[in-house]
Amino acid sequence: MGNALFYHLTRSTAERLLPQLLGKAIGAGWRVELRGTDADRLARLDEVLWMGEGFLPHGLAGGQHDARQPVLLRDAAAPPPANVPQCLIALDGAEVAGEEAGALDRVCVVFDGNDPQAVERAREQWRSLTGAGIMAEYWSEAGGRWEKKR
Repeated sequence: MGNALFYHLTRSTAERLLPQLLGKAIGAGWRVELRGTDADRLARLDEVLWMGEGFLPHGLAGGQHDARQPVLLRDAAAPPPANVPQCLIALDGAEVAGEEAGALDRVCVVFDGNDPQAVERAREQWRSLTGAGIMAEYWSEAGGRWEKKR
């Protein structure tokens, strides 16, 4: 059973954090699902990941090579990911069930701390996941760099 890491964005954007998280997950040998709630945002993230520094192999769900993708960007409403991920990164309030999280090595929940609805949604997800027995950590960048809070 893995754990859930909550990333509270206050100074940077998901576009800046995601390459770091994805790079670490790939470095750990994990396949990753990046789950969002907006297909247009996922398409923009796809472009950002291709244009960023370094190489992050990935694809948008719905392609012929989904099962081979180390990172698959998928709309939460789409069928389950074909790449059989060990790590799930949930963005923009995308749902993560406790049973699902328990079967993964890692879950990352990335949320915008400047959006009160996103903060409340992250709190709901925290309660849901910890209530299902998932160990959770809270990470904040309020001090200018990412720090694990207690």
